[in-house]
Amino acid sequence: MRRRSAIASLLATPALATGAWAQSWPERPVRIIIPFPPGGSNDTVARILQPRLQEILGRPVVVDNRAGASGSVASTETARAQPDGHTWMLANDTLAGNETLMSLPYRVMEAFTFCSLLGTCPYALTAHPSTPFRTLAQMIEAAKARPDALSYATTGVGSLAHVATVLLQQRGDFKISHVPYRGGGPALQDALAGHVPLFMSNIVIILSHIREGRLIPLGVSSAQTSRFLPQVPTFAAEGFPGFEALTYWVMVGPAGIPPAINNRMQAALRQVLGEAPIQARMAEQGAEIVAATPAETAAFIRNEITKWGEVIRANNIRTES
Repeated sequence: MRRRSAIASLLATPALATGAWAQSWPERPVRIIIPFPPGGSNDTVARILQPRLQEILGRPVVVDNRAGASGSVASTETARAQPDGHTWMLANDTLAGNETLMSLPYRVMEAFTFCSLLGTCPYALTAHPSTPFRTLAQMIEAAKARPDALSYATTGVGSLAHVATVLLQQRGDFKISHVPYRGGGPALQDALAGHVPLFMSNIVIILSHIREGRLIPLGVSSAQTSRFLPQVPTFAAEGFPGFEALTYWVMVGPAGIPPAINNRMQAALRQVLGEAPIQARMAEQGAEIVAATPAETAAFIRNEITKWGEVIRANNIRTES
């Protein structure tokens, strides 16, 4: 009996230690890695959440932009971080797409702890006002007349903006030329300047520019009309039935973060996203709040890997980055 008690005590020790660790978390500043340069939607969302999140956690929250290789530089750094709950990454759709797009030193579903799907929003295909395009049909007609003569910007090769536009071209039997950028900020600058006539972007970083007339929306990628752009038809309504592609923001950490810490982080994020001022700011950007549980988040990412991986493979989309 004494031996069994001793063994039981030893087996219980890690659990007790983990529980104590969770109670004291966070013990130092919490770092949130952003996989793209400042100015993109990940950066925007992180900086909306950061002030209130650090108040709730009781420690500084540091937003750290680590751009490169379609987000895989930041993902690799996050995957290799200590799983103590002090390093997280606010990722987007490239997290799932990169699984098929490139050779990675990790597998997404094994390398990360999934904390929360924070929100989603549709993409919009926009044209610079200097172009003659005011509808998607006009752009497609011009693209069919001169294949690959028109160019469109996205946040990078294999980004969901890129892959979704490839699918759109397949279904519409037209061709436009892809111009990849290293993030939403740089792509937006060139789109606003008219250096590239078309821009496929999530609406978070372009909504204000659409409302000001600096970009002309030709269609949105949601299944139903977006409440943020009610005057803009969906691609589904413009001759592409069933078409839907949503970007998203998801908080993940390295694999092995104790569930107690992960749940506390998810609860803090849910609290922030439930506050009216934050909801208003997210709505201003065109983002729909989700605040999913860890299990729901993992299931969502698994589905995205499968769904868009099929399109990437079918079109042999690759990057050497």
